[in-house]
Amino acid sequence: MSDSVTRLVRPPFSLPVRGDEYTRPTAGELERLQRVSSATACAKLHGLGIRHSFVDGPRPLSPGQRVVGSALTLQFMPQREDLASGLGQEYVERHTALWAVMETVQPGDVLVIQAYGSRFSGVIGDILARYFKRKGGAGIVVDGRIRDSGRIRELGIPVWSTGTTPHYASQSELFPWGYDVPVAVGGALCLPGDIVVADDDGPVIVPQAMADAVITDAQDHEDWEVFSRQRLDEGARLSDYYPLTPDTREEYEAWRSGRVSGL
Repeated sequence: MSDSVTRLVRPPFSLPVRGDEYTRPTAGELERLQRVSSATACAKLHGLGIRHSFVDGPRPLSPGQRVVGSALTLQFMPQREDLASGLGQEYVERHTALWAVMETVQPGDVLVIQAYGSRFSGVIGDILARYFKRKGGAGIVVDGRIRDSGRIRELGIPVWSTGTTPHYASQSELFPWGYDVPVAVGGALCLPGDIVVADDDGPVIVPQAMADAVITDAQDHEDWEVFSRQRLDEGARLSDYYPLTPDTREEYEAWRSGRVSGL
């Protein structure tokens, strides 16, 4: 790339922007959430007063995907032509948060990307997704689009996005700005170190400070739904088992005790 092109596209300030260091969830918290569906996590958060935990828009790239992991955040911002625009722009991306965040990936991380639902910015492609997976990344949630979807699907890494595009990350109206910062994705706020629970129903953001409360409530909820499905399959009446009544709750507790004791 010529010096004249470099001058055109190199930001005249220090990039990328990185947020403060944060505490990651424990391995135990992540392990205990492995059995919890996004629907159950969302319902329990609602009961705890969190009304906007669901990341609206991103859909699974492949059916049957599931991931539970620590949120590693990446923030795109609206592009401004005097900062990064023009010929050679794709090369400038390597000096931005999009490249920098990849070097911070830890095993089990879920990359959560703020992209404003853009239809034209392919914020993750095959090469970056491949590197992310090699570093131990567990999944990617994009409030926007990806490129190279076929190759990413072949990688087997779980991805949720609003669709696909042939564009590279900054080819349209966005530019990689910061990482390890708060991001807004699909109407939900995600902070670095929050827990992402995502499956076929979509991604849910569990605030790290509320993980224990969600886990405690969700495990009971998941267990009694197993019990209720079993009873309904045996011909029981819906109103007796969904939700549980005081009588069927007592029956459920006996059933769960039997499972725990191995009877």
